[in-house]
Amino acid sequence: MSLDPSVFETTVPSRYITFTLPLPHLLLRAAVLDSPSPSASSPSSTAAIWVPQGRESDWIFSTFSGHLQLLLSSPTPLPLSRLILLGNPPSSPIPTSFNSTSPPPPPPQNLAPLLLGLSPKSEFLGHSEIPEVPLLVYEDEVVKSSILEICNGPFVGEFLIENVELKFDDGVTEFRRRLRFKRMPNFVQSQMRIRPKKDSILDNLDDLEFELEKGALVQPYLSPMVAGIAVIHRFLDGKSRPRALCLGVGGGALLGFLADRLHFEVDGVEEDEVVLEAAKRHFGLNNDEFIHLFVEDGIRYLKRVANKYDIVMVDLDSSDVMSGVSAPPVEFVEGSVLRAAREVLRDEGVLVANVIPSSKMFYERLVCEVGEVFEEVYEIDVGNEENLVLIAAKSGVGEGWDGEDSTFLNKLKLVVSCCYIDSIRRISKTR
Repeated sequence: MSLDPSVFETTVPSRYITFTLPLPHLLLRAAVLDSPSPSASSPSSTAAIWVPQGRESDWIFSTFSGHLQLLLSSPTPLPLSRLILLGNPPSSPIPTSFNSTSPPPPPPQNLAPLLLGLSPKSEFLGHSEIPEVPLLVYEDEVVKSSILEICNGPFVGEFLIENVELKFDDGVTEFRRRLRFKRMPNFVQSQMRIRPKKDSILDNLDDLEFELEKGALVQPYLSPMVAGIAVIHRFLDGKSRPRALCLGVGGGALLGFLADRLHFEVDGVEEDEVVLEAAKRHFGLNNDEFIHLFVEDGIRYLKRVANKYDIVMVDLDSSDVMSGVSAPPVEFVEGSVLRAAREVLRDEGVLVANVIPSSKMFYERLVCEVGEVFEEVYEIDVGNEENLVLIAAKSGVGEGWDGEDSTFLNKLKLVVSCCYIDSIRRISKTR
């Protein structure tokens, strides 16, 4: 069945079209996605991405949700109304390994006529010359990857566990184990640093055996979340095992860090049992004397327990792919949920939440709602232009919380960067 080129002349919210096109010496796959929320007040903007060789079958490039996240996060001057992906056809639903230690071949020459043909007519309005569709290049630090297991959970859907080799701009190489959800394919849900057991580094990542480095937090926002505990450091002095509740477990790096490095007793709540089982197999997470795991919806758990915690850590992301990567879910912003979170805290307790705002309005609403329930609200800017950490104290901490050091604060400074503690900023005063 032939494809009518006229279908590309107009944009249709969330329309997703994929097809293959024979070129000389190449079979080209094209995928065209229109924005779910085009702006009528701004001019049309189209961009294209050339898919890196060897990554064509990755969820990032082969699924609607991956394409949507690329569209929503593309670094272009104007919000995109259409994003075009071009590359080799996927060879399988998802590759078992990926190796890209040599520079990728350049895209085929003279793609301009094809890109213009896939652009909406509105792209040409107001132009005296034929516009140029920018061809973006997708770059990340991953040079090798190897999938350990693909799972399917009743709540999170399909997800995978993979080992990756990263090479950073400064030439440093690092190995990590990652958990990724298909519904948010270019968002790393959990990751932990790993190191090869053997001295020699093999070219094939599949042949390496690794051991976990549980003492390091490599997810960008986890160290700032832990730093947020500093707001109540004076109240934690003298407690041999403060109690923490973690809503959202993933691979369990945060739970293990709190238990092993800061000597908390930790309850972890994860709604999908398959995720917990994968965390046990691949990330070394287990129920023990100081870590207790529960399979339940985190918000429901908050509303039914009567346990008193010193801290509640919230690491829940939205399951709505149409809004892009965002956290926490909108349900958490409801007053009844925030009041339930306040009730499970001890009088000197604190709520710490990872926030990826879907919009400025969402963040302002979240801060306002939290400020209505908690005495004082603080924030940490993670510095990655994505995450913020929101810290809400149940009782007034006051201006002097960061004054004289305590035993717990000194211990905290040994395990997380002082720059995060120093950057804690109060944004809402005592009610």
